[in-house]
Amino acid sequence: MEYAKCGIGKRAAVVAGYSEKSAAAIACRTLASSEVQTRLNELTKMAHDQAEHGAIMSIQERLLRLSEIARGRVTDYQQCGADGGWINVGPETPNSAAISEIVTTTKYDDDGAKPVVIARIRLHNPVQAIDLLNKMDGVYKDEQSTTINNQVLIPVYQVVDAEHKELLARVHSGERTMEAHPNTQG
Repeated sequence: MEYAKCGIGKRAAVVAGYSEKSAAAIACRTLASSEVQTRLNELTKMAHDQAEHGAIMSIQERLLRLSEIARGRVTDYQQCGADGGWINVGPETPNSAAISEIVTTTKYDDDGAKPVVIARIRLHNPVQAIDLLNKMDGVYKDEQSTTINNQVLIPVYQVVDAEHKELLARVHSGERTMEAHPNTQG
């Protein structure tokens, strides 16, 4: 079940109680089992069935929600007039998914009269939303080449000057590009 949630065999084995040291080997053996593969296929089908009935957000819906969060600005929800400023949020409000919290407080003057409602709005972090969108779109990677759907994607470099072109050619050919410092070994 943990593997179905996270997709990481080693983490699933650790959650199941195996040590960090043995988790990778246990995960490989377990995931090779036909019974485990059958159960994972069942769970995947159940998730797809739930997604088709709206129980799980589709990728497009997640992208739209994250885009709303990334685009949200406090000025989308505030209005200012002659009598002060106020928050105006309704069904037509743009990027309303960006709203994390609205807190209102009523303050009175010294006599307990003339109530004033003070509203504060907090938005979700747009940088986190942009980061997640970038990860979903594969904008940046940790490795130089990546495998997606059994296709190896190799980075393309754009080199602007002759010195760097030569250096890049040496790297691709496997040639040692830096001389060892005299005080280092190897």
